[in-house]
Amino acid sequence: MSEENTKPTFSIKALQAGDRAEFARMMGHFSNPIYRLGLKILGDERDAEDVLQETFIKAYRSIEKFEGRSSLSTWLYRIATNEALMLLRKRKPSLDLVLENDDEDDIEPREIVDWCCLPEEEMLSSESRAFLEKAVQVLSTPLRMVFLMRDVERMSIKETAEILEISESAVKVRLMRARLKLREELTHYFGAQLDGKEVQNA
Repeated sequence: MSEENTKPTFSIKALQAGDRAEFARMMGHFSNPIYRLGLKILGDERDAEDVLQETFIKAYRSIEKFEGRSSLSTWLYRIATNEALMLLRKRKPSLDLVLENDDEDDIEPREIVDWCCLPEEEMLSSESRAFLEKAVQVLSTPLRMVFLMRDVERMSIKETAEILEISESAVKVRLMRARLKLREELTHYFGAQLDGKEVQNA
């Protein structure tokens, strides 16, 4: 993630000893990406703030149990993700977070139109970005989570797998499915855009 390009190190011993300065430094580094992730998952600023607050409260209370099996960032994002999923379940108790099949062979190829002739400004327009954001929110929760972590937050496959507690192969399959679904939606969107322009120019 962009905020982690400098790869700052934090003293786990100091954190576990209750060093407030070190904890504040950790919060300062991770607050923005955790808030952003919560906002992307939940789509609500207040909910994202709640996720941020609960993440650091739980991290402070349980840092003594942190064994270093994963990175500190992965541990924090796992807490944040679980908090976000809890809020999603409150909104929709029947929420299904498990896909029936994470088999790579189950991915069906879709016929996608060629985007080669689309003008660059059209691809980058605020309207098309808004459509993409809406399309992301329509994805099933398992697919959306992987897409946000991998393609939006730029987390690695390994980190995404550890945070979501699924296999790396499942991450790859879900990401491919998410990309296919989004590409299909965008194909329809841009196809309609081009059809509209052809009518105007006729």
